[in-house]
Amino acid sequence: MTGTSPTRVTTLQDVAQLAGVSTATASKALSDRYDVRASTRQRVLEAADQLHFMPNTLARDLLRGNTHTIGIITSNLDGRFAPEVVRGAEEGAALEGSSVILYNSRGDRALESYYVGELLKRRVRGLLLVSDNPEDREPLARPIPIPVAYAYSGCSSPAQTSFVSDDVAPGRMAAEASIAAGRRRIAHITGPASQSPARNRARGVAEALAAAGLSLVGGTPMHGSWNEAWGWDATARLLDSGESVDAIVCGGDQIGHGARLQLERRSVNVPGTVGLIGFDNSLTLNRESRLPFSSVDMELVGIGRAAAQALAASSGEITSGRHLVPGTLVHPVHTL
Repeated sequence: MTGTSPTRVTTLQDVAQLAGVSTATASKALSDRYDVRASTRQRVLEAADQLHFMPNTLARDLLRGNTHTIGIITSNLDGRFAPEVVRGAEEGAALEGSSVILYNSRGDRALESYYVGELLKRRVRGLLLVSDNPEDREPLARPIPIPVAYAYSGCSSPAQTSFVSDDVAPGRMAAEASIAAGRRRIAHITGPASQSPARNRARGVAEALAAAGLSLVGGTPMHGSWNEAWGWDATARLLDSGESVDAIVCGGDQIGHGARLQLERRSVNVPGTVGLIGFDNSLTLNRESRLPFSSVDMELVGIGRAAAQALAASSGEITSGRHLVPGTLVHPVHTL
């Protein structure tokens, strides 16, 4: 019986031998060192290509003190927001020629601390902490010898680096778009006043109305829950109040979906009679729904991408402070 010998892995020595140089020279040429003649480097590169040689970049980077890898720890891979931020981080790392190692702490700080240690052992270039909660979190308790960034959820310490949504500007953007569509009686239905996204979006709406010399219908935002039921109930309350309204800015797409259903139930034409806009640009709620509506995309992918690119491009340091990523207005069907 004739056996099949295993395929032999090409080594650096094989490349050096084919190129007619020493192993040290071959290594320098492949590392793009300045002290190698161009003709020699070309000869080594051609030999490596001919032999399909794959250099051990991980080992080389470990000798230099780090790898081209970004460590990501997320608190929730099943939520609505963190997965989009992680997707953006993977894209951002790839754009910088880096890869990622991903851990899910499931909101457990002890597990998060353990994963930090594991990533440090792997000599990652930087560490990205991604939360599914937009409220600021405390910084890591232990000192970290590599650049660290927080995404979606900012860090309470201004000395740390955070990449977060600019909720005020999108609130302003939503109201300005409604005003530009000719709306003058604008109401705002949003989430709990105790939560910063609701407060900041309401502030943006108020700023846009004030700049146009307008006032919010009812005088104040209608604060409630981030769900469809609140959008349904608040819209009913708004229509039953007798107040004239020709546009509703909803603080989230779930609220917006509830509002859209209530308006349809009462045969209120959208956008003929009432314009409608939400936040988050949810795929199922306002892009593939039977009743789609305009929305402000909070650019979660962009947040992750910006954070990972900053970490991948860093050389041991990263600019501290709060980096705000603006949203964009999306019209799957124009409902303003």
